[in-house]
Amino acid sequence: MEIEGIKIDDTVDITDKVCPLTFVKAKVAIDELDDGEVIAIRMNDGEPVQNVPRSIKEEGHQILKLVNNEDGTYNLIVKKVEE
Repeated sequence: MEIEGIKIDDTVDITDKVCPLTFVKAKVAIDELDDGEVIAIRMNDGEPVQNVPRSIKEEGHQILKLVNNEDGTYNLIVKKVEE
């Protein structure tokens, strides 16, 4: 799968989760990737968009892009970086 020309290795949908489950589900999904793989994290607008990218960046992973799906959700494209 590709999103805006970026090859996606895995996806996780956290639109139905509430904090802190949004962070937990996203973190577990990233942890399951191999280093260098890319995941698309689908999340709701608002608090998740404000907080999840920051949390993932603090974990040391690379934010490649935040894509507005025009339906109240976003795809956060993240590349797993070796811890």
